[in-house]
Amino acid sequence: MKKVVKIVALGTLLASSSAYAVSTAACAGCHGQYFEKVAMGKSKVVKNMSEADIFMALKGYKDGSYGGDMKSLMTGQVANLSEDDMKSIAASIKGGIGVTTDKATEHAAAAAVAQAAVIDINKDVCIPERLNKEDLGNKKEVSESTLGLRKADLYTEETVKPNAADFDRPAPGSSTKFERAYVNAPPMIPHSVEGLLPITQNNNQCLGCHMPESAKAMGATPIPVSHFTNYRPTTELKDGELVKEGKKVGIQKGDELGNVGDIKIAKPKKLDHLYQGRFNCSQCHAPQAKIDTAVGNTFQADGLNDTLKSHSNLSDAMNEGVE
Repeated sequence: MKKVVKIVALGTLLASSSAYAVSTAACAGCHGQYFEKVAMGKSKVVKNMSEADIFMALKGYKDGSYGGDMKSLMTGQVANLSEDDMKSIAASIKGGIGVTTDKATEHAAAAAVAQAAVIDINKDVCIPERLNKEDLGNKKEVSESTLGLRKADLYTEETVKPNAADFDRPAPGSSTKFERAYVNAPPMIPHSVEGLLPITQNNNQCLGCHMPESAKAMGATPIPVSHFTNYRPTTELKDGELVKEGKKVGIQKGDELGNVGDIKIAKPKKLDHLYQGRFNCSQCHAPQAKIDTAVGNTFQADGLNDTLKSHSNLSDAMNEGVE
């Protein structure tokens, strides 16, 4: 009898392991820990769907046969899932255990206090009182502990501890946007990136919300015109000569090219798709940590008006200083 019980228990354990093998942690930010939320104010409440309906929805998102406003976002989420993965996710959701991550409740709490205004990211680091206090030039005496960023004497490491960086942010669609630090600065990522990284050419989930045709409905910042433009000069090797934009700029000598010049301004080529030189969003756009800055910020941006604090005019200014 004991042997039979052990075999049954082992079978149950294996089945459970299979059912929960695929993590749903990345879903919690939008759908809630128990899939009880209307994601971004648009989706169905997933916990109220049947297991079969959840599976068919996931499958439909992947093959393009299912979805409304959330379709472009969910397509990226399910791109790498197999049918077995989808079945496991559906079983996991209907199992009622919830997302086994502390991130879920943190996302929900942060999202509840998110405001619609744009956050001035430098507000607390540009105050005159702080800048005056940290200005070593106005002090008669400067201790060694104030010379560097470590804020400790130079003879011990015992009191030197790096600041703990907390990158937890509200879920996409419920976060507060950051003001740009200067004109055309790449906007900082205001929301959680859990489950969204790494970005590859074949799996870029940022596009689900930030493509211009989706951004307004999602409340997201649309990808600007500059990212749909190829600014690189058309280059070809023709009859032993390097030709850029129709201009000969170098002569091939053996395996090498001779004196190669370049063209200062390439003719922009407008595209109807995202230029692949821009596919890796995280090479310029970075998530923000909840951390105290080591020093005050004395930088003052020129021309950063209310419009440019949240919008880009990079396509208009691309050749400034070159023409």
